[in-house]
This record gives sequence, structure tokens and C-alpha cells, in this order.
Amino acid sequence: MNTTSFFSDMLQSIAERGRRFLSLGPARNGDVNPVGTMEALCDTLLSSRGEASGMALAKNILDRWQGFDQDKRRDFMLALLSRFGPDIERLERAIDAYRADPTPKALLEMSMAAEPRRQELIRRLNLAPNGIATLVRMRADLLELKAQNPDLEAVDTDFAHLFGSWFNRGFLVLRPISWSTPADILEKIIRYEAVHHIGGWDELRRRLAPEDRRCFAFFHPQLVDDPLIFVEVALTREMPPNIADLLKEDRAPIRATDATTAVFYSISNCQEGLRISFGNFLIKQVVEDLRRDLPRLDTFVTLSPVPGFADWLSRERQAETSNALSAADRSRLAALDEPDWADQAEIAAAIQPSLTAAAAWYFLRARNLHGKTVDPVARFHLGNGARLERINFLGDRSERAMRQAHGLMVNYLYKLDDIETNHEAFATRGEVVAAPAIRRLIPADRSSRSLAPGPDVFPAGVRSADAPGRKGDKEFTS
Repeated sequence: MNTTSFFSDMLQSIAERGRRFLSLGPARNGDVNPVGTMEALCDTLLSSRGEASGMALAKNILDRWQGFDQDKRRDFMLALLSRFGPDIERLERAIDAYRADPTPKALLEMSMAAEPRRQELIRRLNLAPNGIATLVRMRADLLELKAQNPDLEAVDTDFAHLFGSWFNRGFLVLRPISWSTPADILEKIIRYEAVHHIGGWDELRRRLAPEDRRCFAFFHPQLVDDPLIFVEVALTREMPPNIADLLKEDRAPIRATDATTAVFYSISNCQEGLRISFGNFLIKQVVEDLRRDLPRLDTFVTLSPVPGFADWLSRERQAETSNALSAADRSRLAALDEPDWADQAEIAAAIQPSLTAAAAWYFLRARNLHGKTVDPVARFHLGNGARLERINFLGDRSERAMRQAHGLMVNYLYKLDDIETNHEAFATRGEVVAAPAIRRLIPADRSSRSLAPGPDVFPAGVRSADAPGRKGDKEFTS
């Protein structure tokens, strides 16, 4: 018998007995104030001491929430904000006590008093059978609601704080995904793939079955059949300049033992409510596993999209003055407005020098309003200690890549001996570690000009790993 399933069934049985004991039922359509009823149930849950009754209350609350429409879900989140914050009177007493006598005991009491009541409420809701899955969906709704109600940031902070503990790396399990993986998980890989669309089972087989392909995913013990994040890997003999060569139907696979390079070409976050950065753990763990199984591998790179580049370049082209573009660049890049420019060899060749130089500026010099590198994918990989290794002109000719990046892709190199040094340079000084060839793309007369700030926004369909609370973020990486 599956241990997890048995445990889940046992919890369900306990919750049902508690429900009968408390005479709890589902929400009724005639309930005059369903959100008020939910608040009362939450108060009862916080005061509950029995495990069976606590499970039953938690399950009842989550069942009712799932039956709410979007307006009632918003009202419930606002109730969490207004009614389930810290106990202000207790906090004020704790502050006064600490000021009078700043002992460790007084500090502990002040810390406990400052914790919002909703954190304990969320912990108790997690007691319900499958509670964690429902709470993840609840946070996905909260992230959408937060865009219209910025004050809900405080509630989201509590969810993020607790999820950071519950989904700690120590609880995550890395599992290989292969063509023999159960079909229900493979269906989710197809559905969750957010970088390079998987057209169906045949295409999925081409990504999983060949000897020179790998896929790995993180799972959580409470979400055993639902991946949190997964990475697709191509084993090659060289660093690839475009995605078409990796994914084409008629390519000739190589033996895994002949590969010298591991290419991370797609990383997809699967749970909208879990905007927590798992990707850095994932890459490092996969590198360790691949090196153990295939000792000849000595190069670890990504083939990554550049999701914010086209929007940034459009703003630079329209600006009255631009540090990134010369007048000649603007003139050449005007051809980008022609829908079929990439199919015309002469036009593409004329555009390439200006486009790649602009891309170098975008990575090395452009900053958002917070002083950070503009591109979310770059922030993720550079923050993990990778080096910006190569800019690939027309590396991805898909419709989305042409729209978001004019077809541009880049390789980030994970050189194991340099990862810590690169991470420190980026984290402490904001320095982008890049190959000399990329630095040379910026003309000498512009290389010393001031950094160019840009808005901290992402195009629709982009999920940034290091900006987990941003509305509309759909995928971020390689």
C-alpha cells in the first residue's frame, strides 16, 4: 500500500469524524454572510485544541473557500488582513516590557506578539487533508488579487514566509522524469512546460526517450504526483547557438557517454502559488547528479530566452536620446518593424551588429528602477553564479521569441570553480560577469556612459524567479 495515500486516507477519516462531531456542513447558497461565517470558523479554529475537531474545521474552511467566487475570495483575504493581524494590545505590552527590561525572555515575547494571527491560522489550515495543495492554490489567487489590492502584500508575506519553511530544500525530492514515468506526471510536464511548447506525446517522447536527453523535477512529500519545477537537459558535444537544433524532429542522437556538454534549455515553474526560487537548488543538484553519472561532462550551460529585451529596445528606439543606441543603430534597427525581416538574409545581416550590441548594453549596462539588471532570466542565472557567455542572434525563431526578444537567445556558463566568485560579484557589487567577446560588443565611445534605468516590468507570460510576487509572471528561464 502507498504510505502517502494511506496517511492521507487516515487524515480524511479523522477529519470526517470531527466534522460529524461538530455538525459542520458545506457552505449553503442561502448563507447571508458567507465571508462572516468563514471568519467565525477561523476564530474557532484558532481557539481549537482537539486534533480531530481542528482537522474538521480546517477542511470545512478550505472547502468553503473553494466554493467562493472571486469577489468572496477577495473579501476573505481582506478579512485576513484586517481581522487576523497581530494582537495589538499584547504587542504594545511586550514592547513596553522590553523597553523596561530588554531580556531575552522579553524579546521572545515581543517576537511572538508581533506574529500575525493569520500565520497560525494558515498553519492550522494545513492540518486539513490535502491542505497544502489548497493553500498553494489559495496563494495563486492571492497573487492576482494583490495587483488590485496592494495592502494584501502583508498577507502574501505570511504565506511566503510559511511556504519558505514548508518547501525548504531539505523537504524536496529530486526525481528523474523519463518516458517510463507515470502518465499522469507526464501529462503535467506537457501542461506546465512554459518555455518551449510541447505539442503532444510524440514531441514529449523526443525530449525524454533519447539517450542524450534528461529531465529532472523537484517534488514535495505532500504533493507526490505534482512537480514543483522541472528542467530539461540536452547532452551535446558543444554549446548550442539555437534551440531548433536541439528540438528538431530528425536530429541524430549521440551516446550519453560521448557528451561533453550539458545544456539546460528549459526550466519551468509548475505551481503558480509557489513563487519561491527553487531553480538555483535544482540546477546545482542536477549538475551534481550528471557529473556523477557522466564523468566526461565538463561544460554546463543554458540556452536561455531574453524575455524583456524587445520591450526595452522599443523604449530605447522611441526615446529622444539613448545611451544604448547611436543614430546609425536606430536607422538599421528600423527594419525590425518589418514582419518578415528575419527571412531576408541581407536585412538580417545588416541588423545583426546593432542588435547584438544593443543586447550587450541591455545585459551589462541597463538597470531597472531598483538598480538591478533589467532581464529577469539574467538576474536568476547571474545571481546563481553563472557567466554571460554568448549572445545568439536568431537563436529562437518561434513566434513568442520573435515578439519578446527579436529571436535572441543567450548562453549562461556555469563554470564550477567560478560560481561563488561570480555570485559574490553580482550580489554585492551588481557586477555582470561576462565573456570578453560580449564586453567588446559595446563600442568604446559608449562603454563609459551612465547606466540606463528602465521600468521593473515584465512582458505578459514571463515568470521571474527572483520577483516571485509579480502579477502575470509565467516563466523565467532557460
